[in-house]
Amino acid sequence: MKALDYYLQRWRIAVVRPHLAPTDRILDIGAFDGALARTLRDFKSYVGIDPEANPAQSTERMQLICGRFPEDLPYPAEPFDAVTLLALLEHIPAAELDAFARACAAVLRSGGKLLITVPHPFVDRILDVLIALRLLDGMETEAHYGFDVTRTREIFERAGFELLVHRRFQLGLNNFFAFRKP
Repeated sequence: MKALDYYLQRWRIAVVRPHLAPTDRILDIGAFDGALARTLRDFKSYVGIDPEANPAQSTERMQLICGRFPEDLPYPAEPFDAVTLLALLEHIPAAELDAFARACAAVLRSGGKLLITVPHPFVDRILDVLIALRLLDGMETEAHYGFDVTRTREIFERAGFELLVHRRFQLGLNNFFAFRKP
């Protein structure tokens, strides 16, 4: 990853960080290299799952799983307190979104938090330019499905979540959603 990739990643983490507690058991879907855990450092436990994760980088409190959610996640002994999806929804085909949302609910405890960042589809055009200028690596932008961010609320409410917060950041080009499982 290039410096701009890391900067944008840190910005997403900074938006999510205030919603995570030191007592949280966190599932980070689309974790890549576990950057969220390394940045937070204060949590009960962390499981990160990503097709490119390196399990050899796991530690006593941070487990990295190379695979896809939900099919490659071992069933947790106890539900998670928080599930994070940072710049992930745009990588999921539309036909799979409802099942994905239900799977998130299944691994989360009652009262647990689902924290999501998702860019506006226009961001793909900006990323293409920044990648062409070699300012970004633009991790897996070829696998973006043009997710309609306005559908986020309905998809996750159908899965039983209630919306707590929705706000824009990164000059309005990115969105943060905080949901709660009742």
